[in-house]
Amino acid sequence: MEITVKAEEAFHVFHLKGRLDLTSSSELKEKVKEHLEQGKVNILLNMAQVDFINSSGLGTLVSTLKEVRTANGRIALCSLAPYVQEIFEITQLSHIFDIFPGEKEAFAAFGQKKAAHTS
Repeated sequence: MEITVKAEEAFHVFHLKGRLDLTSSSELKEKVKEHLEQGKVNILLNMAQVDFINSSGLGTLVSTLKEVRTANGRIALCSLAPYVQEIFEITQLSHIFDIFPGEKEAFAAFGQKKAAHTS
């Protein structure tokens, strides 16, 4: 899995690409942990390029949600592919996570505009 991070005004956007499974879950956990330790507690996971997710990936997202909330932060997901969206609906995790059609909608819901620059 490839993970790139962009700093925005109040959120760090994690762009995930590839499979979110047992193999890649530890990488995502580590990146989120690094950001939380640096006080960057608001995270948006852009999952537009996640083409596969299994129970290990879902478990990682749930434990990440717990860690972010423990750090008094916010986490949201956006741009879920139809297959991934269906998994979230079947497992009812769509009721637990804030899920948005895209980054623009996520930023609007949290009361900020998307920054014009990327870093």
